[in-house]
Formats: sequence, structure tokens, C-alpha cells
Amino acid sequence: MHAALALALGLALTPAARGTVIPNPAEVAPGMGVFSVDQTTSVQVPRGDRDADAAARYLIQLWTRTNNLSLRVITGSAAHAITFRHRGGFAPEGYGLEVTPQRITVSASTAAGLFYGAVTLWQLLPPGTETGRIPAQTIHDAPAYAWRGLMLDSARHFQSPAFVHSMIDWMAWHKLNILQWHLTDDQAWRLEIRKYPRLTSVGAWRVDPGGARYGGFYTQDEVREIVRFAATRHVHIVPEIEMPGHATAAIAAYPALGARNSSTGAAPLAVSASWGVHTHLFNLEPETFAFLQSVLAEVMELFPGPYLHIGGDEAVKDEWNASPEVQARARLLGIHDPDALQTYFTQRIGRYLAAHARRMVGWDEILRPGLQKTAVVMSWHGVDGAHAAALAGNDTILAPWPILYFDNRQSMLPTEPPGRLKVVSLQDVYDFEPRDAALSEEQRHHVLGVQANLWTEHIQTEARVQWMALPRAAALAEVGWTAQGRRRWQDFVGRLAPMFARYRAFGLNYSDSVFAPSATISRKPDGFTISLSNQAQSDAAGLSDIRYALGGGDLSAQSARYEAPLNVPVGTSIRAAAFIGADQASRTGVWRLDAEAALRRDSHELELCSDGVGLLLEPPGANAPLAIDIMNPCWIDRSVDVSKGPRFVAAVAPLPFNYELGLDTAKIRVGDARTAEGELEIHIDGCDTPTLAVLPLAPATASKQATTLPGQQLPRLPGVHDLCLRFARPKLDPLWALDWIEIGG
Repeated sequence: MHAALALALGLALTPAARGTVIPNPAEVAPGMGVFSVDQTTSVQVPRGDRDADAAARYLIQLWTRTNNLSLRVITGSAAHAITFRHRGGFAPEGYGLEVTPQRITVSASTAAGLFYGAVTLWQLLPPGTETGRIPAQTIHDAPAYAWRGLMLDSARHFQSPAFVHSMIDWMAWHKLNILQWHLTDDQAWRLEIRKYPRLTSVGAWRVDPGGARYGGFYTQDEVREIVRFAATRHVHIVPEIEMPGHATAAIAAYPALGARNSSTGAAPLAVSASWGVHTHLFNLEPETFAFLQSVLAEVMELFPGPYLHIGGDEAVKDEWNASPEVQARARLLGIHDPDALQTYFTQRIGRYLAAHARRMVGWDEILRPGLQKTAVVMSWHGVDGAHAAALAGNDTILAPWPILYFDNRQSMLPTEPPGRLKVVSLQDVYDFEPRDAALSEEQRHHVLGVQANLWTEHIQTEARVQWMALPRAAALAEVGWTAQGRRRWQDFVGRLAPMFARYRAFGLNYSDSVFAPSATISRKPDGFTISLSNQAQSDAAGLSDIRYALGGGDLSAQSARYEAPLNVPVGTSIRAAAFIGADQASRTGVWRLDAEAALRRDSHELELCSDGVGLLLEPPGANAPLAIDIMNPCWIDRSVDVSKGPRFVAAVAPLPFNYELGLDTAKIRVGDARTAEGELEIHIDGCDTPTLAVLPLAPATASKQATTLPGQQLPRLPGVHDLCLRFARPKLDPLWALDWIEIGG
């Protein structure tokens, strides 16, 4: 979907002036002269120092890929060399890097420090050059926060072990050190547990709305290899095993674990193919806790780190409240509040983990009176949970919705892949500030760091996971590593271009949304007005220019610089891209302003009538993911001239309604269709006004792809009006969406 850029950037940025390192180091002092790197440069390590040797060889591996520069490691002395050495006095992940014309020295007290020193040195050499010069400088560096994480949701969509390896690698380039691995949920159980094989033989597979069987799981041998590899990159993996909610897949495999009353005759659960908040919870019987403890015992054997995430979020208590068995257990425990039942559940699991030298991590719903002080609270309902946890004396991590939820799109460009409709731009992430001024200095020590979450309900492919993560992960890395006083947005944008070149060298499908031009097109009697912009454009900083070419002309840094809206005749073709200096920093956007463009609006250009649950969804055959509020599939086209009775044509697509919305489902408008298949209604100047026209959906019901409905002539009305376009449907499924409309002709 997103092709790699054709041009290598390889910018000749001056490190002393702007820097090329992400995240920005804590202290950089420029020196005199440069150190020249070429194929004759040696990398020196002390004999027998495995940490220094590993860091040196990783540096060489990186330079080989991005610079075609293969150096040799020596244990002897050399006159002009790069040296790695252990030295005391550094923070656990800190390092020092000294560059003189004669030598580069990387020093640290730990293996992690030497490794991060190697990563910084890699970035000091511009990519794409087999020889280069690194300006003399001295760097003293250490992170602002100890926890700098990403969460990968492998439960909703499965990623291959090779992809997880790759993700760990590029996390390490950004000095991100925590991978929270979301392995279980309502839609799958992805981790092999040898004592309970049905967790994967049943729980790892689901039947999607289209009828296809989908799934996969990680064997214990695969997990051990991933954990081993992560250790070489100084990335700690924190497994997440959800409880008591998000448990449908486990209960489908072992029904006795569930809270539903067997006397009701309810059908056995299936692994869910729906998104949203499910109501199925583990019960509180001793046998269920024995099951969970056995599972956790195998999990702890696979993941030797100190943290284990137990979820704890979105545990709807309906089944507990309705279950005689659960209520009987509650009476035995003397508990009358369903939320207090979850507290009991959490505390019992927490005690088990603590007895095995593990710290429990949970989403902020676990923050209840009586929570063990060793438990770590992950704040996702904004930042208030982190503040409350720190006040209570619990360590906490900031992972707030929406800023650090990377399933939100990065721009309003039509090239964004499916996901949530809300825009969380690169700058939104970069501007997030973890420091809580309302906390005392002692309380601030409880804030371990930051984490962004890659929920994959709508991110089906590995390439799209990369697109949604990169470069926002780079912004997150700087938020977590670099002190506030060293973070400047314009400076960060200038350091992105060489990082993009490194992404390309490793074949990563990163987003260029920060640079990619967007176009606003207005119709005129004699043609069009087109306005171009991008998120990074800044004349004062000189970071990003938009260059354009009309017709079939070549696009280059010498092309016309966009400065003001363009007035062009019908039939014009425009190509545009962002440039930094001589180098292209974005893909090329193409707009063909023909007669059809004057008439057509797609779902991205139309205005949603409401903001309930906004998503970008992708039916087969659509031009791009469709923008829709699943609570209210309704769009507005503003200021439409209907004075001549224009012809109205629409393309529509049926989508599966596979969403668990609880009581909110009753708020969705259905049952108002005139026919068995439903209709697209057109209203004027409001959605509750009399219907102006109706397009039956029957011609589109035989296809799962976008279908063009037969057009209709609209009545003549004086002036311009707002058109409301909404679906009348007999039932929730299918969920109808607009692909595009054409008005006129």
C-alpha cells in the first residue's frame, strides 16, 4: 500500500549544529576537527570483554546495512580506531562517547550502556555513505525514564516470530527497552501452554465474519528464541495474560473457567471475531485460580523478567452478578461489591506472583484500596491513574489514550491505513510531557516512564503495524529518554530524514505523514483552487518545502516551491512532495483535477454527522479505507448547489457489524428501512428533515465490495444547502458505509 521512497535522503546535516541522533542525547559538547571513517577503520575491544565485543559487532552490523561499511574487530591496539570499554561512573543505561580526530571511545559501566553508545555512534554517521566524517564531540548520555515501552497486540492479529524479531531490533535503535506483549484476549490465546493444550488448539483460532478460519500461536521454543534475541538488544519482554476479563478465548477452550451459569443452558462460547468490550469473565472457583497459577508458572518460566502484566481492564461484571456460583463464592468471602470482587481476584493473583519474585503490572482499573505496593499501575484512562498511583505509593507507567494509542491515524491523508478515526500526529506524541508538576519529588520517582500501545483490531498486516508505529515510536523514544529541556519539535523533525533512510535500508514500511503533502481543493466556475500543506512545513525553520509540478513535468528540488494556493483550469494534473534541501522527504502526491474531481467527494472529504465510534474500515474494492461512525453511519456534504436539480450518484459498501458495544448497541438507529434491504437517504439542511431523495440498497446487496448505486436526479431548490446522507437499514448487520458521492453533471 505504501511504497518505499525512490530517493535516498542521506542528508549532509551538521551533527554539531542540528544532530542526527534520535533520541537526542542528554549532553553534547562540540570539539575540534573530525574523525574519518572508512573501510580501514578498526573497532577495538578489550580481550575477553563480551559486552564490548557484542556492542562493537552490533555497530558494524548496522553500518554494514546502512552504509555498506564492514569494519573489523580487533583486540590489539590501533592508531586510528573506535574503542569500546567498560568504565565506572555511568548510570545503568548511560554511556559516554568521545570523538577526536584520532579516536572514538565509547565508555559505559554496563552492557546496556555500551550497546546504546554503539547505537548513537551508528547514527552519527549519515546513512548511504561508505566513508564519512564524524565531527569531534563529547557526549554524556542517560535516559530520563527507566521504562520506555511499546505494547504489541498479537491477540487480535497474529504477527510472525520474524516480525517480532524485527520490531525488537528497531526498538533498540530508538533505545526503547520494554516490549509489552499482549498475548491473550477475547479473539485469541496466542501462547503455547503445555499443561493446557486446548488454549491454542481451540483458543488460537477464530472464524472471521467472512467465514475464514484465522489464527496462529507462538510455541514455547519460538518464545524462548524471541526472549533470547531481545536480551541481546537490551529489550525486556513483559507478557500480558488478561484476567479476569478479555477471557473469551480461554473460556472457549475450557468452558468450566467461565462465570456463566451452566443451568441456563447457554451455548458454549466460541473464540470471538468481534471487537469491543466483551462480558465473559473467569469465575472465582478454586479450580480456576489453580488453572491461572499453572498458566502463570509456565509464563514465568518462558519470560524471566521481573514484570508480568495481568490486564485487569474492562471487566464488565454482568456475568458475575448473574451467576449463582459467583454470588455464592462472594458470600463466602464476605464481599458484596462486584468491583471489590475484582480487587480480591487481582490481589490473589498478585500474591502468587510476588511469591515467585514477580511484580504484577495492570491497567489502571486495578488501582483499588488494598493493592499491593509492589504492583505497577499502567495509566490508560488519561494521566489521572498515574497521578493517583504515585500518590498511593505505587509505581506507574503513562500509556494514556488517545495520545499514546498508535491505532489512531497519524493524519487525515487518504493513504492512512485502517484504524481509529482520531488523528494523533507525530507532533502530538512528541509534545506529550510525562512530568507531573503536581507530584512531589519523592512521588515522581514512582513514575517509571512511558509506553505507547499498538492495538491491532484494525491493523491486520505487519506492514501496517510498522506504518502505525514509525516514526511515532521515534517521538516516544525522545519523550522517554530526553529531558524536557533538550526536546524541540523543529529540531526533531530535522533529525527524521536520516532516520527515514535507515528505515528504508532495513525495508521498514514507515509512515511519512509528517512530510506528505495534503491538498484542499475548491471548485470554481472556471477550474479549481488547490491549497497544499503538510504537518512539518515551517518557513522559519527551513525544514520542509513543498515542491510541485504541473502536468507531466519532473518533480525535483528545483521544481516550483509552493507558497500560495494555485488556481488551475479543469484537466490539470499536479504532482507534489516535500523536500529538505535537495532531498525528497515524502512520497509524491498526485492530483488530477478533471471533471470527475469537480463532482466527487469520498468519505474522507465528507463530514461525519457525529463522533461516536469513528473508524477507518476497509471493504474489498473501495478506493481507500472508509471513514465511518459505526454508531451513526451518516455524512454531511456542505454547501451543495442544488438549484439546477443535479444528478446524485453514490458508491456504497456493506461491512460486517462485528462489534461488542454493550448497552450502547441500543442507541444505534435501525429498523427504519422502507424495504427489506434498506436505503441511502438524502436530507437537506439537517438529518431530521423530510427525505429529499432515496437510493435503494438492493443493487449492492449481492456484493461485498463497493458498489455504485443507480443515480437519481435531485429536486431543484434555490441556492446552496447542506446535504445529510444516512442509511436506513432493517438490522445492524451489515453496516453500510459510503465510499464516495458525485453531485452534478
